[in-house]
Amino acid sequence: MSVIDVTDLRKSYGGHAAVDGVSFTVEEGEIFGILGPNGAGKTTTVECVEGLRVPDAGRVRVTGLDPVTDHQEVTRVLGAQLQQSELQPKLTVREALELYASFYPHPADWRPLAERLGLTGKLTTRFGKLSGGQKQRLFIALALIGNPRVVVLDELTTGLDPRARRDTWELIEDVRAGGVTVLLVTHFMEEAQRLCDRIAVIDRGRIAALDTPAGLIRRSAGATVISFTPSAPLDDTDLGALPGLASVQHKDGRITLSGTDETVNAVITLLARSRVTAHQLRVTDATLDDAFLDLTEATA
Repeated sequence: MSVIDVTDLRKSYGGHAAVDGVSFTVEEGEIFGILGPNGAGKTTTVECVEGLRVPDAGRVRVTGLDPVTDHQEVTRVLGAQLQQSELQPKLTVREALELYASFYPHPADWRPLAERLGLTGKLTTRFGKLSGGQKQRLFIALALIGNPRVVVLDELTTGLDPRARRDTWELIEDVRAGGVTVLLVTHFMEEAQRLCDRIAVIDRGRIAALDTPAGLIRRSAGATVISFTPSAPLDDTDLGALPGLASVQHKDGRITLSGTDETVNAVITLLARSRVTAHQLRVTDATLDDAFLDLTEATA
């Protein structure tokens, strides 16, 4: 069942198309990611979903509701953590939770929510004194306090250190486990690969690809990466003739090949035939970074 349905969404600023015919659906209970370069149209897209911007054309529905004409109803089913959020510096965590809870007819009990997000010990702390990670936890709590069916998280972990980022990932997984559908905007490939069930890659206002993380990686020009330092030089013509080969790189005496499983087998055969030993041989799968670069470069 679709919780979010976006069809041929278009939005322009000063004659520039920030979003140019974007379409996707988000199914109930999934974590759906939106990736893209800076300025690709990610935030404009989700702001149209949230009802913060009015589309020039196209159709957006959240649980069957129009975010613009049914805005009040949408705010009761959708929670949002914006890309840039601030609260009054002297407001305490408790005051913020109580204030936001008062906005909803049937809010969640903020006490267990604060405990779940590790904020119980910070209830009397003023917002201005919170660390970056604590502020993000608070914004997640505020996004969830209305008992939403779907929550939009825009660049949630930007500026967090690696430990705080991984702690936040666990929180998002807990949110989904609690039955909330998550729309996640991020530019961290590792974050998207770990959390998302499906990902839409947006580039220059259009969707370049939409698939699971594994599916996007399989689309990469070189889904397998082979690297090694040969004990003797290998002929570039022989390397270039390897089946399934996507690219060859030489750096500091080390060779890195991008290709397929067939390429791996062919490299091993070539090494044996040439009587060359492969020192520090590594065979790894391509990452979402590789797929992202291939997809966005292809549409550049």
